[in-house]
Amino acid sequence: MAKGFPVIAITGPRQSGKTTLAKAAFPDKPYLSLEDPDMRLLAESDPRGLLSRFPDGAILDEVQRAPELLSYLQTFVDAEVSPGKYVLTGSQQFGLLSGITQSLAGRVAMVQLLGFSIGELLAAKSLPAELDKLMFQGFYPPLYDRDISPGDWYTSYISTYAERDVRQLITVRDLSAFQRFLKMCAARTGQLLNLSSLAADCGITHNTAGAWLSVLEASYIVFLLRPHHRNFNKRLVKTPKLYFCDTGLAGWLMGIREPAQLAFHAQRGALFENLVVTEFLKARLNNGLPPDIYFWRDSRGLEVDLLLESGEELQPVEIKAGQTIAADFFHSLKKWGELSSRGEKPAWLVYAGDNETQNGNVTILPWRGLSKLLENI
Repeated sequence: MAKGFPVIAITGPRQSGKTTLAKAAFPDKPYLSLEDPDMRLLAESDPRGLLSRFPDGAILDEVQRAPELLSYLQTFVDAEVSPGKYVLTGSQQFGLLSGITQSLAGRVAMVQLLGFSIGELLAAKSLPAELDKLMFQGFYPPLYDRDISPGDWYTSYISTYAERDVRQLITVRDLSAFQRFLKMCAARTGQLLNLSSLAADCGITHNTAGAWLSVLEASYIVFLLRPHHRNFNKRLVKTPKLYFCDTGLAGWLMGIREPAQLAFHAQRGALFENLVVTEFLKARLNNGLPPDIYFWRDSRGLEVDLLLESGEELQPVEIKAGQTIAADFFHSLKKWGELSSRGEKPAWLVYAGDNETQNGNVTILPWRGLSKLLENI
């Protein structure tokens, strides 16, 4: 991206490694953090003077904290077009994207960085041996480069980042209601989004629930998986499904306090599905591709967990949290193949076991084998 665009913008959740990535990829560029009050004051009071100090560009961290700077950045970029001159980072899509749309359209490449992937943890020899420990620990980098318990870290993360970001974006009069809303969202992981039910359970209005959910999306706490639009029959579900960007955060909000609790937890299947879906999402984003992943479900409850879109081709993926392959694992894939006239074309099934095998046209992959599959996504 830096070879073709004068500005690179790295977005993603807080603590996902945006600053580390920017510094590693551009080690010679000066680094400025706009979380620093003094630097933010300078950016707001004398943006032209600040930028003129760095004629060869710089890394501007958390640039959404000083949105006025983006307008002046346009002038500096247009005066001398130089690929990869400025690197911006931001953990809130609202502030960063609105500023970029207004000031830097056509001049900036967007890169989204979520937490580590299974493939990255494998390469670093840091992947937990047990699936339940991985789902509990999650994928945020600080949990892998320092000696801190996931419980302590997630408690701090929720209060320090999630709630602070919300206050910056919207006024929350009742913080306890918002905390309840977060936990209710976690309890609905992997389910069709029903805003009315969510609002009623939290004692808030439908509009408030919609606004809070948008903020959680903008802060990369949750994401919505959209249903695929192709009309294989006329009774398709058109409601998105709710997922968290990290299973560790979702599990903590569900009240899971140690990996052993996951063995018989009612939400274990939902968390495993969440893990696999986010791995496909990371694979797309890490390759600079749009997140063209969907699910498919009709009004009778027939569902395919993931559909990957590549041109006119659709690749179905079924996700099962069982460790033993059962005959009913293949029911949805078979039915979907008949409805879509795809027949016996290749399909994938990802499960919580350990062995890779084949069943007809379906390639069965263990969770550890995901990185092998995602190399070509």
